[in-house]
Amino acid sequence: QVQFVESGGGVVQPGGSLRLSCVASESITSLYVMDWYRQAPGKQRELVASITSFGNIVYADSVKGRFTISRDGAKNTIYLQMDSLKLEDTAVYYCNWRSGLRFPLPPSNSFGQGTQVTVSS
Repeated sequence: QVQFVESGGGVVQPGGSLRLSCVASESITSLYVMDWYRQAPGKQRELVASITSFGNIVYADSVKGRFTISRDGAKNTIYLQMDSLKLEDTAVYYCNWRSGLRFPLPPSNSFGQGTQVTVSS
C-alpha cells in the first residue's frame, strides 16, 4: 500500500503563504488522481484540491483562486501552494490518491500523519 509523508506546515499570519509537499513511497505515475485534504478540529475531513495524471485540476470553492496544486512524477511528490491564507484554513493537511475524480474519499486508515497549518494573527 502506497504511503505518503506530508510536510511544509507551520504557523502563518492571515494573508501569508505556505507550500506543502507530499512524498509518496512509490511512483505516483499510476496514481490517477492525487488529492489534498484537510481536517479542522471538530470537523470532518474535506477534499481541498485534486490533480489527475493528465493535469486536470479541481479545487474546492473555499480555496479556489488562492491554492495551487501541482505534481512532479519524477520526484513522486505533489505540492499545495497556499496563498492569501485565512483563519479558516487552519487544519491538518493530508494527501492521498483515488482511482478517479468521481471515486469516494479514501478510508480513514489510509491517511498519513498530515502536516499542521495554523493561520493566526
